[in-house]
Amino acid sequence: MAKVTSVIDIGSNSARMAIFRKTSRLGFHLIHEIKSKVRISEGCYENGGMLQEIPMQRALFALKEFLDIAKSYKTTKLFCVATSAIRDAPNAKEFLTRVKKECNLHIKVIDGQKEAFYGGVACANLVHKKDGITIDIGGGSTECALIQNGKIIDLISLNIGTIRIKELFFDTHNDIEGAKAYINQELAKIPKHYQHDTIFGIGGTIRAVAKMLIKHTQYPLNRIHGYEFSPKEHKKLFEKIITSPAHKLQDLPIPQDRIDTITSGVLIFASILEHLGAKNVITSGVGVREGVFLADLLRNQRYQFPSGFNPSVASLQDRFLLQTKYANQLKSLALDLFDTLSVLHNCPTELRHILGIAAYLSPIGTILNFYQTNLHGAYILLNGLEYGFSHTQRELIALLIEYSDKKIPKIPPTLHSLPPLSQIQWLSFILGLAQCLTKAPCTRAHITLTLEQNDKHTFLHIQSNHSLYLAKENVSRLQKPISSLSIHIH
Repeated sequence: MAKVTSVIDIGSNSARMAIFRKTSRLGFHLIHEIKSKVRISEGCYENGGMLQEIPMQRALFALKEFLDIAKSYKTTKLFCVATSAIRDAPNAKEFLTRVKKECNLHIKVIDGQKEAFYGGVACANLVHKKDGITIDIGGGSTECALIQNGKIIDLISLNIGTIRIKELFFDTHNDIEGAKAYINQELAKIPKHYQHDTIFGIGGTIRAVAKMLIKHTQYPLNRIHGYEFSPKEHKKLFEKIITSPAHKLQDLPIPQDRIDTITSGVLIFASILEHLGAKNVITSGVGVREGVFLADLLRNQRYQFPSGFNPSVASLQDRFLLQTKYANQLKSLALDLFDTLSVLHNCPTELRHILGIAAYLSPIGTILNFYQTNLHGAYILLNGLEYGFSHTQRELIALLIEYSDKKIPKIPPTLHSLPPLSQIQWLSFILGLAQCLTKAPCTRAHITLTLEQNDKHTFLHIQSNHSLYLAKENVSRLQKPISSLSIHIH
């Protein structure tokens, strides 16, 4: 089994390398990522697509250092792919030969369909929703994949990219109308069945837009992957970026490395969103590199993780969870408590799944220090549950674990999409109660739960064939979401 895999992606704008470490057969995590703004396509679109000497030199320098870094991480498998600028260049063979000779590296030039496929595989497996259309805006081209129920249904590649549009329409004269006409001509090639409310946004332009919106709206969670926004709400900002002269762009919260391509990038992005009728954008922090890695990892799985499997949960478990038996017992008891108390908490069933994950991973902070385990665990999970979870789910899991130590949250959540405070308090209480009753792997055996209600009180009866003396003491310190609930341990 290849423990460490490095993937290099030579795009029209940047060359990037991601290094992944497997923790089990399908569990993995990112251990290093680096990029260089080599801009291999610089000057090529105004010179018949020919790669120019200085950009080729930049790429060679970057690749040599990438390979040194990959070697330092003991890489056992390496992939290198190149996209639009190189596949379109008449002198691509010359560049590939130089790379092979100077770096001893074989570059696989992929076509637009394959590029769209890799972006689709990444989003289908690592984004929290399973239906939508990917938009991957690169320097030379834009790729789309139609995804339904986690499966790639269709792929398309369009010859519109940030650098291509910039060099053709904005470098010598500010021809917005000409750029729009060119883009719309390409968009006309998109089949009519490419219509969906949800868009998965891939690539540097869309990440730059997400960073800008996070800062502009003072969004409380500074995370790109899984960030969601409504295109309609920010239409005026997009129009301002497209129509502002270059010197005015400095006044907007645009990442500096995107200033010179943001106009063409946002013009492409806004045009596609309008064409597809999108209502919601989910920003993807994953793309071609993750797709190349997953296509290799899941080649015998039809490019899909098994149902119910999450690579982030698996990776965190493999690296940090000391007692999986105890974790499973916690999860089982927490879910039993959720079901038993359902008439009181009125939480929707989707929160049961979140509670199960929180309970299973709640001991994870012990790997750092036993004291304040809940705080360590909350931090690890907020930052470690990267793949397959929405921001709301990540923050809720972290919140439950943070408050699982005898108290329940009292302050309304910062993310408006979180459940009502009353439901969060119930979930926090259930997790805390499960932890009190399951202090060691042996104490979960044969616990039965019974709920008894009358006009004024509700009694939760907990029975076990094991002594629960310590549990009684700990349960008495728990904060309950309602005062009318009494807990009797037999």
